[in-house]
Amino acid sequence: MAIEFLDPTHESGPAAFAPAKRLATLKGATVGIVSNGKKGTKPFFDAFERELKERFGVARIVRTTKSNYSAPAEAEIMTEAERWQALVSGIGD
Repeated sequence: MAIEFLDPTHESGPAAFAPAKRLATLKGATVGIVSNGKKGTKPFFDAFERELKERFGVARIVRTTKSNYSAPAEAEIMTEAERWQALVSGIGD
């Protein structure tokens, strides 16, 4: 019996990627917070939201939770995220 070795690499390289431009300020911005829904995220993001508003002048926080903590964010969340100036994603382990 022969052993067949499989190569898991893809034949083409990764697509070109450029990070988003850094914001000069968060003052007046809308920031989205995407939670994975685990228990530890709520108290952390509550405190984080206060800091963003009080210390950095963020105008609006949009909080949303993925339906499955181990899967990518749903298309609806990604579409909504296009209207935010910044996004924070976190886990609650």
